[in-house]
Amino acid sequence: METRPIALSLVSLARDMRIGLVVVGPDDDVVAGIEGFFRDSGMPCFAPAREAAEPEGSKTFAKDFMKRHGIPTAAQRLGGWQGRHPPPAYEALDDIMVKARFDSAGSSVVIEEFMEGEEISILTFSDGKTTKTLPPGQDHIRIFEGNTGPYTGGMGVYAPTPFNSAKYLAGIEDKILQPTFAGLRDEERAFKGMLFTGVMMTRTGPKVLEYDVRFGDPETQTMMLLLAEDVDLASVLFAYTLGTLDSITLAVRPGYACNVVVASGGYPGTHETGNPITIESVPHGQQIFHAGTRLVDERLETAGGRILSVAALGAALEDAVNSAYKGIEGVRFKGMYYRKDIAGRWKSHAL
Repeated sequence: METRPIALSLVSLARDMRIGLVVVGPDDDVVAGIEGFFRDSGMPCFAPAREAAEPEGSKTFAKDFMKRHGIPTAAQRLGGWQGRHPPPAYEALDDIMVKARFDSAGSSVVIEEFMEGEEISILTFSDGKTTKTLPPGQDHIRIFEGNTGPYTGGMGVYAPTPFNSAKYLAGIEDKILQPTFAGLRDEERAFKGMLFTGVMMTRTGPKVLEYDVRFGDPETQTMMLLLAEDVDLASVLFAYTLGTLDSITLAVRPGYACNVVVASGGYPGTHETGNPITIESVPHGQQIFHAGTRLVDERLETAGGRILSVAALGAALEDAVNSAYKGIEGVRFKGMYYRKDIAGRWKSHAL
């Protein structure tokens, strides 16, 4: 589908509705350069320029970029691998290259060294000069308890991660984040927007898994809750557009946040849609985020695989997790499924 007609229609719609700030969510639109259409029209838009979005648009570019700038990541090669750990890649390669699950996007693959450790997600605001990083979170990617089964878009996140010391996080900032932003500036791809960095904490230190160039789901539903009550997110986003992020204090409240994704039965494979959803009153302090839902004749019903997520705050991680699960008790639809072990290994851990 051609980007230009759709982008121009969205610019026109935003102008007609007198939208003061556009925040782009879908990755395909960011990578395709939708920010440039809004910029050319003089409308503030929170998203990186097309050239700065290349680290997500091309995993080959991202790996080569990390190599050029000395950013730690897994060893890799394009199209074949003779390393020590190929078995975990076999099933994925069959899906990508034989079954063509991702169409033309799977015409070439980057095969990497198999890394073991704890995976964390890091979200960083940038206006091209100044960066502000949120506390790291941990997603649960596989569909079933114990991190088994097929990969999904994420089944739940908690933050901050209690197993990361301040010294370790400072090392990620110095060895990964700042070299990434500096490298993009050096290559005339100054990054303005939200950089999502997936990091694997290996025995030999943190290594980058991938870059995304937008707010992540379900990470955002957790990490935005951690912003202090006096932080105006709109002001943060406007500071990005003005290049004045250095004037903003991105304060974070104490404690933890957690969200749990509620999905349709069968997700990430074949699943039903059109099932009625009932949401009872939500207890104070909990938030419900809609994803695959729609209104049909004033009836809320399922319209996808990932239906919604329930998020909550807590002074302790266990409090946040228990509160999120308490909120799920008020959600009902046929075939609903959610993991029951989000943060299970860490929820009794204290800061």
